[in-house]
Parts: sequence; structure tokens; C-alpha cells
Amino acid sequence: MSPDAGPSRHPCARATLVRANNPSAMTLDGTNSWVLVEPGGRSATVVDPGPADSQHSQAILAAARDAGAAGVGLVVLTHGHPDHAEGAAGFARFAGAPVRAADPALCLGGPPLAGGESLESGGPRLDVVATPGHTGDSVCFVLADDRMLLTGDTVLGRGSTVVAHPDGRLGDYLESLRLLRSLIETRQLAGVLPGHGPVRADPAALLDGYLAHREQRLDEVRAAIAAGANDVDSVARLVYADVDPGLRHAARWSLLAQLDYLRENGESVPAG
Repeated sequence: MSPDAGPSRHPCARATLVRANNPSAMTLDGTNSWVLVEPGGRSATVVDPGPADSQHSQAILAAARDAGAAGVGLVVLTHGHPDHAEGAAGFARFAGAPVRAADPALCLGGPPLAGGESLESGGPRLDVVATPGHTGDSVCFVLADDRMLLTGDTVLGRGSTVVAHPDGRLGDYLESLRLLRSLIETRQLAGVLPGHGPVRADPAALLDGYLAHREQRLDEVRAAIAAGANDVDSVARLVYADVDPGLRHAARWSLLAQLDYLRENGESVPAG
């Protein structure tokens, strides 16, 4: 879907995608804002209103109306990065809805999100899953009645995500991925609605690939150190030699998180 193509419906009765016009190497085609409306319901829940962009905010409200909602009852954030959250306060004031996030500083008119709670504010039921790692405040949501998983930046629809060191921690991230992989089985989840990239209908394979990728990167870091790389830059040159220049700062964040993880597990690594 092109950034200006308007909302797009997917084989998910309660979710409409509205993609922000902010494509980049980090955001892929742009930030995915999700408008959730119960069939026959009157209130929408908006996940990640995205950047501060009045046209995008208007598109979100139009998608809610088109889905049959009279208004927005709740705004929730998967995490606080600006491409997901910068527009939240302005959008929520305009829509007359509270904002909830794991980070209390991002909340407006509502308490912080807590892992394990269920949200039912007139929109579809959302179950909150605490998934720190990409950032310390990252959460995912299970859209219970459609058996879909909204993942923000924890799992993307294409490619891999960054562990945003020092706030993001690799140990936390691996635990979060394992938790999501388990939820896919126990909740029989049918797909992933990510914060960037396309919808995925292969959630188990997607999570298995994410876990395998992280283990492969750790092995590559170990191999680089064994080959004589004795500082962060020399490890980065070996492990991330093929990374797009626009993503090198993100790769460095992930590398620092990997080195911290190995150090915490008793392995000898260069100082960060």
C-alpha cells in the first residue's frame, strides 16, 4: 500500500490499517496506525497514531467512521518512539480520547498499561503483553476475537528490528520473542499486525525466524571477537559490513546490546 493510498482492510474483521506518509530506511513504507472497531460497535481504539501529521490524523478518523465508529474511545501506544507516538497527544485531544502507554509520561487521561490486563473501552478487546527489548516500554496487544497480534516494532512485517541500546536490552528482547512465540501456540494466533511492513499470516514462522536471526548475530559477534576484533568499531565492520549506510547507527545500537548481553553472560567482549 502506498503512503497516500488511504486505509486498507485486511482479512481481520476488526482492524483497518492507515499508513503514515513517513517512509524511510527505519520505518520501511511508513508507520502502521491500526484502527480497531468491533463489528456493530460505536467506538474505535487506535493503536499508534504515528507522527504529528494532521493529514494522517484525519485519515485515522475517517477510517474509524468508515468502519462504523462514531468516535475514538481509546488511544494506545506500543512504545514511545516518535514515529509511533509523537502525534498521540494532539490526536487524542482532537478525538477526545485518553492515551495509554507503558510509559507513564506518555499517558493522557488514563493509567499506564500493565502486562496481563485486558482493555475494553467500547472497541474490540485487547490483551496487553509486556514485551520489553526493542525499548524498555515496548508492549504488544492480542486482538482477542480475531486472534491477531499487534507488535509495534517488536516484530516487523519485513526485515528485523533494532534493539535500541541502552534503553533496549537484548536479554529482555529474547525473552519477549519467546513469550510471543509461546502465545502464538497457546492462543492459536493467526497473524501479525506489525508497526511497519506488511501483515503476516505466518506468525510462528516469523517468530522462529526472529529468534534464529538473533542467535546467528550473536554467533557472528563471537566469531568476530575470536578473529581479533578488539573494539566496537572493528566488530561492527565484520558483522555489519553489508548494512545500508542509513541503518548503521541502528546496527551499532543492536551491536552494543549484543555485547552487553554476552558480557552479562560471562563472555569476554570489547568494552562498549
